[in-house]
Amino acid sequence: MKKFIHHISILTVLILGIVVSSCSKDWLNPAPENQVSGDDSTFTNPQNAQRFVNSAYTNLLTWDQSSFAWIGVTSITSDDADKGSSPGDTGSDKDQLDNFTFSASTPSFYSMWSSNYLGVNYCNRALENVPQFSIEEALKTRYAAEVRFLRAYYYFNLVRMFGNVPKIDRVIDYENVEERETAYTQLPADSIYAFIKSDLEFALNNLPKNTEYAAQDLGRATMGAAAGLLAKVSMYRKEWNRAYSLTDSIINGAVGAYGLVNDYTTIWRESGENSSESLFEIQSSGLRNSSVQQFSQVQGIKEGAFNVPSSQVFQGWGFNTPSADLYNAYSEGDVRRDATIISVGNTLFDGVRVISAFNPRYNYKAYQSILKETYGGSTDYSNVNIRILRMGEIYLIRAEAANELGNTSVALSSVNAIRARARGNNPNAVPDIQAAGQDELRRLIWNERRLEMAMEFDRFFDLVRTGQAGAILRAQGKQFVDGKHELFPIPQNEIIASENRLRQNPGY
Repeated sequence: MKKFIHHISILTVLILGIVVSSCSKDWLNPAPENQVSGDDSTFTNPQNAQRFVNSAYTNLLTWDQSSFAWIGVTSITSDDADKGSSPGDTGSDKDQLDNFTFSASTPSFYSMWSSNYLGVNYCNRALENVPQFSIEEALKTRYAAEVRFLRAYYYFNLVRMFGNVPKIDRVIDYENVEERETAYTQLPADSIYAFIKSDLEFALNNLPKNTEYAAQDLGRATMGAAAGLLAKVSMYRKEWNRAYSLTDSIINGAVGAYGLVNDYTTIWRESGENSSESLFEIQSSGLRNSSVQQFSQVQGIKEGAFNVPSSQVFQGWGFNTPSADLYNAYSEGDVRRDATIISVGNTLFDGVRVISAFNPRYNYKAYQSILKETYGGSTDYSNVNIRILRMGEIYLIRAEAANELGNTSVALSSVNAIRARARGNNPNAVPDIQAAGQDELRRLIWNERRLEMAMEFDRFFDLVRTGQAGAILRAQGKQFVDGKHELFPIPQNEIIASENRLRQNPGY
């Protein structure tokens, strides 16, 4: 197994020059790596304004941001997934994440902290530099809205993982002692959430609808994406009226053209990229510099035997395997089970039948087909877009908000729209949820989130925000400690770099 563990402190992030690069699809053609911008000619080329913005997207593609550490911290920690691979292959620290034996020195937390702050840095540099270009004011405003959406996303990750974190809302002059102190001043989570909401409100008011972008801008942040992320943040904050109104605006078409696709099984295929289901995806091309690094490889089928030559099947390291508990949570006939979980014996959409493999189950939502999809020729570079926000979740946020507001009819209609799709062509499968009391319906909606969004990197955070984490995770044999493991530890190297200005989370 390859190991690419990269440690970087906030201060190192702050003093990095902006890398003028781009990421994927037509508007994100890769530029030379490590090419620092900032000479006198930078601002004479209007195209460089977009490159500053694209750098904020590029960070989404990195190994540290969206690959090995990400699946460990967000998924392997949950009851949806096991470490996978072989017992002796720890994946650097994935065994610690699986068992809750991790510490402040566990490498994945370094990756998550540094990569999200690097993304914040790119956003801040774009916000500082784009106004210096001679381009239309409307375009400057749109670029600022895109970048503030991305900054909100990076901070949403940070606050959910680490709680009280520094708010860095501008480019810091690292030689200025007072400014540098900002990098180590932790603010309460409430303040960070207020900052996130401010960025998203700006994005919501200034981004185009998905129907208003040119074709070459497919994949950029939209008004619908901002509404969706703000609705999700509002759900976390239990701001139910706001969550309800935002999800209603998405479903009713006020912020763009979106809708549930008919066939759940197609959402994660190449043919399902950027469909009406999707509000925001990380765009990945399968080529170097424009792909999520090894996202599919680290989760791919390990040591499989198939009905076709093994060279025709995208295989990998076998980490983040769906748990037996997740598999058993689905009722018979629920199409989401076999669209989420590759089980030994299954025949996949491209005709590949899994005869045997090292592990009994794999993440189908990370599967890349060599036979039926565009394939860049290297398992290091995934062609699989990562779905960040989609309509299935929007319906469930509306259901949860409606239930909390006492609107049972809307809560039921929203959750049952999801269940109707889940039954596919079998009218006897996945029956509608009937009228229930508020407490019972709340738990049914939470369970529906698990089934609908399994292996999509939200389950651990859902367990924490709903107060279920301790009981559910301990029942699965994980050593979860109440009052401690709701947050992850501040990386120890960050505390050392800050000369102990950063304070560790309780219990670590």
